[in-house]
Amino acid sequence: MKKGVLILAALLVAAGVAYSLLFAGNPAPEVKLTSLAGQTASTSSLKGKVVLVNFWATSCPGCVEEMPEIKKLHQDYAGKGLNVVAVAMSYDPPNYVQSFVAKYQLPFFVALDTQGDAAKAFGDIQLAPTTFLIDKQGNIIKRYVGVMNFPEVRKLIEQHL
Repeated sequence: MKKGVLILAALLVAAGVAYSLLFAGNPAPEVKLTSLAGQTASTSSLKGKVVLVNFWATSCPGCVEEMPEIKKLHQDYAGKGLNVVAVAMSYDPPNYVQSFVAKYQLPFFVALDTQGDAAKAFGDIQLAPTTFLIDKQGNIIKRYVGVMNFPEVRKLIEQHL
């Protein structure tokens, strides 16, 4: 029993180290996006800001659950230097995305990734929601798969603004 706990602890530490090496501190990939409103942005054009990039879909329960919290993040931190970029997955019909954005009055940059290029650039994202927090220098601070830990996200945003 004790040996099993030690092995499990060692595996968890190794997983944490591997995660840090793979994602934290790595530069965010260069992607160009066009919002539903016709605005354009690229990851390089957002340098100097903390950026939250959220890959989501209207059919994803976790995405729908976390979207009001993402909206609150935008409302609380946009004036302090946070940019929120929501990237709809390639399988999400554009009219569904437009209806969702209108229904929930999303005030931030929402883009369609119709060819899946942005998802591929960020590591071939298949699962939604997947979210990246990027620092002012354009480096990935944290990657979340699944619904984010919002108290942790707020703390990280505040540390990097």
